[in-house]
Amino acid sequence: MTKYRFFIFLLFSSGTIFAQWHPSPWPVLKQYDRNHLYNIALPLGGIGTGTVSLGGRGELRDWEIMNKPAKGFSTVTVGNNAPFFAINVQRSGGKPLTKALIGPLDPAEYLHYEGRPVNQHGFPRFTEASFDAAYPFGQVHLADPKMPVKVTIKGFNPFIPGNADASGIPIAVLAYEVTNTGSEPLTVSVCGSMRNFIGKDGSQYRKDWKGDVVPIGAKKNVNVYKTAAGIQGIYMFSDSVNRQDPAWGTIALTTNQTEGVSYRTSSRSNDWENAMLDFWDDFSADGKLTEKTQPVDDDPLASLAVQKPIAPGQTQTFTFFITWNFPNRLAWSSFSLQPGKDAIGNYYSTQYADAWDVIQKTLPQLPVLEQKTLRFVNAFLASTYPEVIKEAALFNLATLRSQTVFRIPSGHMMGWEGVFDENGSCFGSCTHVWNYEQATAFLFADLSQSMRDIEFNYATSDAGKMSFRVMLPLTKAQEWKNAAADGQMGTILKFYRDWQLSGNSEFLRKNWEQVRKVMQYAWIPGGWDGNQDGVMEGRQHNTMDVDYYGPNPQMGFWYLGALKATSEMATVMKDPALARKCTDLFRKGSAWMDQNLFNGEYYEHKITDPKTFAFLNWEGNPGVAIPDYQLGKGCLVDQLVGQMMAHMMGLGYLAKPEHIQTSLQSVMKYNYLDNFADHFNNMRSYVLGDEAGLLMASWPKGRLNVPFPYFAESMTGFEYTAAVGMLYEGQTENALKCIKSIRDRFDGRKRNPFNEPECGHHYARSMTSWNAVLAWSGFLYSGVTETMTFTAKTGTYFWSNGSAWGTCTIAPEGTASRVTLQVLDGKIRLRQFALQGAGKHTFKQSQEVAEPKTLAFTVGRP
Repeated sequence: MTKYRFFIFLLFSSGTIFAQWHPSPWPVLKQYDRNHLYNIALPLGGIGTGTVSLGGRGELRDWEIMNKPAKGFSTVTVGNNAPFFAINVQRSGGKPLTKALIGPLDPAEYLHYEGRPVNQHGFPRFTEASFDAAYPFGQVHLADPKMPVKVTIKGFNPFIPGNADASGIPIAVLAYEVTNTGSEPLTVSVCGSMRNFIGKDGSQYRKDWKGDVVPIGAKKNVNVYKTAAGIQGIYMFSDSVNRQDPAWGTIALTTNQTEGVSYRTSSRSNDWENAMLDFWDDFSADGKLTEKTQPVDDDPLASLAVQKPIAPGQTQTFTFFITWNFPNRLAWSSFSLQPGKDAIGNYYSTQYADAWDVIQKTLPQLPVLEQKTLRFVNAFLASTYPEVIKEAALFNLATLRSQTVFRIPSGHMMGWEGVFDENGSCFGSCTHVWNYEQATAFLFADLSQSMRDIEFNYATSDAGKMSFRVMLPLTKAQEWKNAAADGQMGTILKFYRDWQLSGNSEFLRKNWEQVRKVMQYAWIPGGWDGNQDGVMEGRQHNTMDVDYYGPNPQMGFWYLGALKATSEMATVMKDPALARKCTDLFRKGSAWMDQNLFNGEYYEHKITDPKTFAFLNWEGNPGVAIPDYQLGKGCLVDQLVGQMMAHMMGLGYLAKPEHIQTSLQSVMKYNYLDNFADHFNNMRSYVLGDEAGLLMASWPKGRLNVPFPYFAESMTGFEYTAAVGMLYEGQTENALKCIKSIRDRFDGRKRNPFNEPECGHHYARSMTSWNAVLAWSGFLYSGVTETMTFTAKTGTYFWSNGSAWGTCTIAPEGTASRVTLQVLDGKIRLRQFALQGAGKHTFKQSQEVAEPKTLAFTVGRP
């Protein structure tokens, strides 16, 4: 236990042992000064539970815990009534000092028609603030020359690769570390206040007496003070809000402090904002709260305070927890329907009875959960990855905690493409979007495999047609009738990946017939490769939200990768005929694309007439009409996405290596802009002004009059795809330039570092950033053959296969390499270890390497 470096105080109540948690020292990857805080919002919450975000100045924002997005002011309570924490400092012989635990206003927040421009606009604030981050750890540093204290706000959630349940707790953990910077002893109180907003999710509105449209929904809500072993705080519930409403549930604001606790479950009526005035006067007087028992508002104000003495130079920690349980998630489009209709529920609600149950179950585990999270983050940060790759990969994992992701009661993971301010964006775990990211599979194997289960066993018809958007409940999965060429082929590669990472032969055996159907659907008459020549020529719906007609690299390389993967799986499943067919089609298609689509600089699109595309064997017909929304001779940013995926799966090259390398050089040459100020874009702008980035497409050989809709845009998931391809081809300088351009745009001031949007916030494709970790390290693992591969470059590399993770250190030893492989969590089986281009080490017998085992051996001859 001593290795975890935490303190445990045992509190016995009814035979239960509870842990008294205090935060350990936390690592820092990125620091943001006071000029880069405006848009920072680090989501706190579990996978599939919703979140509340810790803002860059210490504010709590974006309360997205009630089964829907809630960016900005769209839900909960706003203005001076929004949830917040405050500090009171009592000095001997001096006037008490009270401030909100929030940094200064930004100049952009000053203008409002009624002088209410931002939450907590009327509260005294700290004058200095900065933010440190190493996701999921966020730290806000506050100071003020008029205050004899400085404060560090620490917020996190457990995030442990391979353990989705431990990473899926509906909790925001907050610690306020207060340091006495003066020369006299102080009595300091830290207090959290929030209204019981149950029912008020922004779906219902009314006009107030000023004519403003304000959210309603709370109704006779109740706050009660509760205690349990090592826990005390306010439990919030409602007996009057419809129990089938998505906004019905429970919330708890608690602390594990055992002394100096005071509370209020209500305040006076909030006419003319007097509830907050009454609270402020009470707290400011002596840092202690006086209970008010009468229910006066539908959303009564709850406050919980902890008071401690702090000697000069001493630091005291005040710990608080916000937990919740809102069980009534509705199906994709049901945000506009009546409560109870198409209800599907939440997986996390099957694990916890209510918000109080969450903290009771979590607090005893929190020291270990924190230490395992620290072990993951510290191992990752200590690895030999460029800082910008660490930042891009780690910070975008916040998407898994956002409302983009949820889990239905069966445990299956579902995903929007992203989320808008109040609603989800593009429903259905869209295959052609989720194809790009690898973070889920390499960090949470069970969640990834649950998505494969849905795609192959619920969304696939008897004919092998896969609905690329999944309807809910799962009994309606196939009601979305459309298939996507890139989405369907990509799921085959993802299935192959999940099988390889797990080594689970039963996973393949159980799903093999469905995988065969999905592959063979490409060959139906009039289909994507109806004449079975290895080239996709038919109508191909794709992630550009249009149909391409004719052979093109985007779909072509997905198809070639799927053929190669299917051939390997067919061999294992003793289906030699299918294996031969896929291998034959792969060879024909690869050669054809090199000969016909590679134009000397990159792969282009040969357009066929949609009215005549069924003849399929395209050899050029200049007399046909060109349909709108095509790529044509454009240089596409993600033309090699299928090749990127093949490299990550160890499937090798899908076309001539020199053509692949030249194409990526051309993407950089033609698509990269170091300044967007003179760039015309008729669609959405995710890059602006003097910022740099990769265009979706460029047109060095002449642009179509009406290209595919997004051609002039720039979106991070696609940029990462190109950059990762460059890493695999040794084009390191260009790759890092592209990734740095992205992260420079998400600087905290202009954009939130934990939220890369595309069509919606927290866009799933942004997690393609994790792919850079795989490319840089050259990590490959096959549980099927029990082999592991890394780059031969000297360094230490974090690795994970979705169920186990650790580090691998490679150091020179004479003319050989000394390898130290460490498993920090989980277990893997290993028969052979290889370094790219530098030899391999074969163990005498299969090794089971489990936490905390370390293997040390030599590759090559010393």
